[in-house]
Amino acid sequence: MLGLLTLVALLSAFSVALGFLVMIAAMVAVWVLPPWRWFGRIGATFGALLLLTVGAGLGGQLDDSGTGKADAKTGDEVRASGRAVSASPSASRPAKAADYTGRPLDEAEKHARSAGYTVTHHDAADETRTIILRSGWTVCFQKTATAMSTIDFAAVRSSEPCPEKDGGPLPWPKMPNVVGATYNKAVEDLKQAGVDLDRVTLDDVYLDIDTPTAEEAAEDGDDWRVCFQSPDKGTKVDSATTVRLDLGQWTDADLVRHCPSEKDTTYKIPANDPDYDDNSDSSTDRDSSAPHSDSSSSGSSTGGGTSVGTVHPGSFCSPPGATGVSRAGTPMVCGPGSDGRNRWHSA
Repeated sequence: MLGLLTLVALLSAFSVALGFLVMIAAMVAVWVLPPWRWFGRIGATFGALLLLTVGAGLGGQLDDSGTGKADAKTGDEVRASGRAVSASPSASRPAKAADYTGRPLDEAEKHARSAGYTVTHHDAADETRTIILRSGWTVCFQKTATAMSTIDFAAVRSSEPCPEKDGGPLPWPKMPNVVGATYNKAVEDLKQAGVDLDRVTLDDVYLDIDTPTAEEAAEDGDDWRVCFQSPDKGTKVDSATTVRLDLGQWTDADLVRHCPSEKDTTYKIPANDPDYDDNSDSSTDRDSSAPHSDSSSSGSSTGGGTSVGTVHPGSFCSPPGATGVSRAGTPMVCGPGSDGRNRWHSA
């Protein structure tokens, strides 16, 4: 056991790590194997620590002497390298900086650092915002100091337009007036104004007309009209603005060819209104846009023979027995639904 403790000192002179491992093994052996008293074991433990310290000190002296030689050699190499650099000053300068405008800020900084430049960045707009997530910003301007090997990037958020100059206001587009225009004309005006069409949402203005998708509205772009718009004319359309167009559809064959005074308050086909009253015998008592009975109808109290044109399947209707067609051209008839109220269903 004493020989094992002596081995700690010898190994520590050459490798502190190896000596420490042997010391741990010796401590385990001291406290487990020999039948020593507790004060003997404690003494052996402190002795092993002392031997490790002495051995490490001897090893440190040997290392210091070797380090001195290595430091001298390193100094000579540095002085030689310095002379080489001073003899060729162009070797320490990075290559000419590339143009990084229009690229994500994180990519621009990565490539600039690879080219040997020190990079900084700031907000290109006049808002002095702090840039946190660089991948969400785009480079608008860059200022390069080749002699100092530095590049300063001016960037804006990826969803924003670049200002005309560094530190200028963001040139957001302004909303044009498209109320009354066909859908196709409204789209052209929005594009010309610089409004991103991905920010445009559509809605209908009648209670009995479904909201079209952008594809459906474009397919019949001259039949859909803009009745209301949001935001108003002249409003800046920034990255947080949603443009909404409320559309109404009609053709020359429709009885009603104008926008209602308010959206979601009027039925395009009055007979679709569950409160529609068709009991008046005088046509002058009705709304001018309401459908009228065909003169060839039987005149029965059920209202059979009344044709109301285009209807919305499943919506409320009146009078019972009235006929119409869906937008898809399916013949429809007004009759009791599952809830007992008159609704349009296939004929």
